[in-house]
Amino acid sequence: MATRIMSAEDADFFGQSKVKEYFSMLGLAPSPPADIIVEEGDIISIGEEKLKVIHTPGHTPGGMCLYSAPNCFTGDTLFVGGVGRTDFPGGSMQELSGSIRKKLLSLPADTVVWPGHGYGGSKSTIGEEAQSNPYF
Repeated sequence: MATRIMSAEDADFFGQSKVKEYFSMLGLAPSPPADIIVEEGDIISIGEEKLKVIHTPGHTPGGMCLYSAPNCFTGDTLFVGGVGRTDFPGGSMQELSGSIRKKLLSLPADTVVWPGHGYGGSKSTIGEEAQSNPYF
């Protein structure tokens, strides 16, 4: 079984009955509980790889990206040419934009962006997104 890793903010958020109800109306199963809770700056080890947790709220209250130079796994925070949705409960475009500007665009320009899914393409770099992403 896979280990479920989640930020403390999202563990609390997805545990709320109103959030479970909302996603249930969309036909989605409730988020299973986390096996491991992480915070900003924590290191997640996967084999020999070490990934630093970057807290990037906005898509969800506890959104996070995982960084191991020169790669950043951005999940639903930053896509190639786009950003994550903020229209679900707990989402905030202002928070998402601030997270990206303060925490991701400050990474080296050659950092490879690996989004959670293929909106606009499979990968990019922080430099390319800073120059061409229409949300910035």
